[in-house]
Amino acid sequence: MLNFILLIVGLVLLVKCADIFVDSSSNIAKAFGIPALVIGLTIVAFGTSAPEFAVSIKSLLAKSGDIVLGNVIGSNRK
Repeated sequence: MLNFILLIVGLVLLVKCADIFVDSSSNIAKAFGIPALVIGLTIVAFGTSAPEFAVSIKSLLAKSGDIVLGNVIGSNRK
């Protein structure tokens, strides 16, 4: 039961923090005169690369270079 509650709390926090992140990025883009499309694409690029980056850093700290190499190759494969 505790795991389920933690999952729900985590999902709520994730959604709320993502909303704050997108709104803040949009406000920064408007302040600098950057088109919203550019900021939107940047957020999408960051969001899709962040999990792979986290796995690579964790594997690197665990001295598992083979996982890092596999992650890089898998991420850039067509």
